[in-house]
Amino acid sequence: MTDAKNADDVAEVQKCERAYNRLRDELSKVIVGQSDVIEQVLVSMFAKGHALLEGVPGLAKTLLISSLAKSLHLTFKRIQFTPDLMPSDVTGTEVIQEDPETRQRGYRFLPGPIFANMLLADEINRTPPKTQAAMLEAMQERTVSAGGKMHQLPAPFFVLATQNPLEQEGTYPLPEAQLDRFLLHIKVDYPSGAEEWEVARRVTTGQMGEITPVLTGDEILQFQKLVTRVPVSDQVLGFAWALVRASRPGTKEAPDFVNRWVNWGAGPRGVLTLVSCAKARAILYGRYHATVGDVQAVAKPALRHRLAGNYAAQANGLNSEKLIDMLLEAIPADKKYEKPAA
Repeated sequence: MTDAKNADDVAEVQKCERAYNRLRDELSKVIVGQSDVIEQVLVSMFAKGHALLEGVPGLAKTLLISSLAKSLHLTFKRIQFTPDLMPSDVTGTEVIQEDPETRQRGYRFLPGPIFANMLLADEINRTPPKTQAAMLEAMQERTVSAGGKMHQLPAPFFVLATQNPLEQEGTYPLPEAQLDRFLLHIKVDYPSGAEEWEVARRVTTGQMGEITPVLTGDEILQFQKLVTRVPVSDQVLGFAWALVRASRPGTKEAPDFVNRWVNWGAGPRGVLTLVSCAKARAILYGRYHATVGDVQAVAKPALRHRLAGNYAAQANGLNSEKLIDMLLEAIPADKKYEKPAA
């Protein structure tokens, strides 16, 4: 029985690798480059989490998400966040409706755009905190409360949000509590010279391909369950645990530079994110167990929104990216890690 189950898992891992390669091929018809961003978005989805994409305007963040939706057999909705957006515009509202037969009036819930498998929250930092908070329950519990009733969101459910780091006038920066709800904080950078040349050639000559769907919602749910069954050694778990413990100033595990330059470090969600995303990344590449290399690969998107430098760090030009690089150098990957005593 166990051997049969293991054989099924091996087949599922191979299926996941093939699906990942096909997804990349389909997205390459529209998106040039951005391979790391595509990988991190899919890691977030297979690890059953949400992702925040940050980059300057014009880097195809919205196009990437909408193209990904086309490559999956999923319902897709987009919300353009604006300062006048209300919570009910996101979650839905109750309306009075008259029954045509009995002529009785009653309340009926009209679902909002959040009731979709994939939700693009475009420029999420442009809406007030009240509307941002309406997303919290949906992102964490996968439910919406309206009129004293709980409404279940469809499965799978992902929120892929975007924000512009440049223009801060008229924006409402996401509070730490909501940032922590995003499994990964993905930075979208400028394309290389060759990639930008290819973008210009394709767009100006109309040579954009048609995307064919690759995965269904049920297959994604199967891959999410598969991620939970991927084995993680104490070495890998210990390395992720040590990274997170070392990010907290004032603790015995913190290096000197953390005590000197870090204002606050990652919470328990940090180690959960590192481990689950390392497992999801492993199956994307057809491997049956997570490695320290997987943890290192997801460290920046997993931790960059979970630790913050203080004023001294800013004065020395140290942002969260550089602090994470320093953490990766300070924590030995080849050390033997064991569960600490209670």
